[in-house]
Amino acid sequence: MNPRSPMRLLIGTGNVKKRDEIAYILGDMDLDFVVPTDLDPAPPSPAEDGDTFEENAADKALAYASATGIWTIADDSGLVVDALDGRPGVHSARYAGETATDQENNDKLIDELREIPDPDRGGGYVSVIVLATPERVLLQTRGTCRGRLLREPRGDGGFGYDPLFFVESLNRTFAEITPEEKGRISHRGAALAAFRRGLPEALQAAQDAS
Repeated sequence: MNPRSPMRLLIGTGNVKKRDEIAYILGDMDLDFVVPTDLDPAPPSPAEDGDTFEENAADKALAYASATGIWTIADDSGLVVDALDGRPGVHSARYAGETATDQENNDKLIDELREIPDPDRGGGYVSVIVLATPERVLLQTRGTCRGRLLREPRGDGGFGYDPLFFVESLNRTFAEITPEEKGRISHRGAALAAFRRGLPEALQAAQDAS
């Protein structure tokens, strides 16, 4: 008898660093990850026009799964800044424009927070992870991590707003910590830990419904 093959999952993102982070955190599970660019033809990137992280993550997972026939894990995440009434929020990846780079987004955030005193520069990262078949969402989890936004970037790791996101308990930014440390405390790490816990039940429910 052949051993059971790993479950195949599509990581539904075009963001290479986000893809690598998800694969790293779930790397010890019995999963066979593929990404959109592994497929021929590669599926189009879904629109991200929802009002919440939950809507965007579900829309992306369902769109990728429907286009490929492969069960898909998708993430929508972003930075919520207290002094900016929750901005950039769901627009984090395109805060400075639809084709903005991380540097341009960070520059805009620095400028908008320039007059905000240090005690009032709190914010949090949010990540919502969704697993979907072509027909429906099977599992949705959410993780958060609180921090403080610096006045200038520190560190050259991570991505997005990581060089500005300072975690008091570590006395470092997300761009200054190792992938192992980030996986333990980050918003995405928390969402994926909950995903790991919920996956067996979600798979059993999908099997029962089939």
